[in-house]
Amino acid sequence: QVQLVESGGGLVQPGGSLRLSCVASGSFSSIYAMGWYRQAPGKQRELVAVITSGGSTNYADSVKGRFTISRDHAKNTVYLEMNSLKPEDTAVYYCNGEFVPLWDTSTYDYWGQGTQVTVSS
Repeated sequence: QVQLVESGGGLVQPGGSLRLSCVASGSFSSIYAMGWYRQAPGKQRELVAVITSGGSTNYADSVKGRFTISRDHAKNTVYLEMNSLKPEDTAVYYCNGEFVPLWDTSTYDYWGQGTQVTVSS
């Protein structure tokens, strides 16, 4: 099995910052892309940022210049640094990763349980 555990969410005022972390653990041989998604109440889940195993990144237009995704391969961890937060960034943030489990050679998607980010004064 593969587990993803997010942390770092919370309540922050507009203009503030938060850093999300997601640690992967379990039985896998490789991790390919890792990313962050978010889902606000009444809305569909959307991509926030993704980072490949080689370090290439892609961001949603709404967060470009404010959010930064990074990863630590040695720690199997992906981070999301969020600055200049806005009320519209309020959502549950989910970590996602593409893993090759030990029992297979195919790639599987795994999700974390989510962490709430609330931006409000």
